[in-house]
Amino acid sequence: MSGVAPYDALLLVSFGGPEGMADVMPFLDRVLQGRSVPPERRREVAHHYERFAGVSPINAQNRALLEALRAELGARGPRLPLYWGNRNWHPFLVDALRAMAGDGVKRALAFVTSAYSSYSGCRQYLEDIGRARAEVGPGAPVVDKVRVFHDHPGFVEANADRVREALGTLPPARRGAARIAFTAHSIPTTMASGCDYARQLRETCALVAAAVPHQRWALVYQSRSGPLQQPWLEPDILDHLDAIAAEGVADVVVAPVGFVSDHMEVIYDLDTEARERAAALGLGFVRAGTPGSHPAFVRMVRELVQERVAGGERRALGAGGPRADVCAPDCCGSGATRPVTR
Repeated sequence: MSGVAPYDALLLVSFGGPEGMADVMPFLDRVLQGRSVPPERRREVAHHYERFAGVSPINAQNRALLEALRAELGARGPRLPLYWGNRNWHPFLVDALRAMAGDGVKRALAFVTSAYSSYSGCRQYLEDIGRARAEVGPGAPVVDKVRVFHDHPGFVEANADRVREALGTLPPARRGAARIAFTAHSIPTTMASGCDYARQLRETCALVAAAVPHQRWALVYQSRSGPLQQPWLEPDILDHLDAIAAEGVADVVVAPVGFVSDHMEVIYDLDTEARERAAALGLGFVRAGTPGSHPAFVRMVRELVQERVAGGERRALGAGGPRADVCAPDCCGSGATRPVTR
C-alpha cells in the first residue's frame, strides 16, 4: 500500500431488489436493459416477485449486514464510515458515490456481495463502479474492491454453520445418509470458460463439506435464464433432485453456497420450485441458510478491510492461497450472454 492514500470509507455494493409491486417492472427493466430477453421470460420473472408481494429479501439482509458491520468496526476497527449502493435498485450506487463525495471521501474500499470470480459477480461490479464515478464527476472518490473471498475461513465457517443447522433439523438416524446439494447460479459455459467461477465453487463446497463434516455432497446449479440452445453450467438442481430420488435417497439439504444472502432465486427457485419438486418425489427437503449477517461472515468483512488498510493477515483455505487484490485486465469476460439474476 506504499504511496496509496489511506482509505476513509467502506462501501457495501450489492445487486439490489424491489421492495413492493410498484418496483418490480422498473427494477426488471433496469436489470434487463440492453439484453435480448423474450417478453414471456420477463413476465415469468415478474410473477416470481408477485408471489412475495414484490419484495426481494436482499435489501433487508443488506441492512442487517450494515448494522452488524457498524458494530464490528466500531468495536474492533478500522473505524470507517459505511455507505451502501446497489447496481439495480435503491439505494443506487451513483447516489452512494455522490453522498461520499459530498462528505469529503477521497478513497474507499468496496465490499461486493459476491464471493466468486465471474463477469456477473466481479468484473461487472467494477464496470458499474466506474460508470457511477464518471457520472458523479471529478469529485468522485476512488473505489478499490476487496479481493474475492470464496475460500476465506470466515466464509467457510458461516456456510458450514448454516449446513449444520439444516442437518440438525433431520432425525438423527437419517442425517448421515442425507445428501448435501450445494447450489450456485448457473452461467453460460462461454462465460465460465473465461473465469475461475466453477473451480472456486468446487473448492468452497469441498471446504464447507469438510468443516461440517459431511461426505455425501454435490455441486449443482440453479436459476438458468438463457436460451435452451446455449450451454450453461449443469446439472440443474431440479434434475439433481430427480436423480437422487431415483437412487433412493431419503433427505437432501440444499445449501445455496453461491449466494451470500437470500435473493429471489433463493426464496423462489429453491424454497418454492425445488421444495415442490422434492415433495412430489417424496424427498425430505431442508434449505440451509445463507451467510447473511452470521458473525463469522461479518468478521471476515472486517478482516478483508483490515488487510488492505493496515496490511493485516491475508487468510485463505484454498490450495492457491489468497486471491490477488486487483483482477487481471483479461479475467472474467462476459461471454456471449449474461444471466438474469436476483
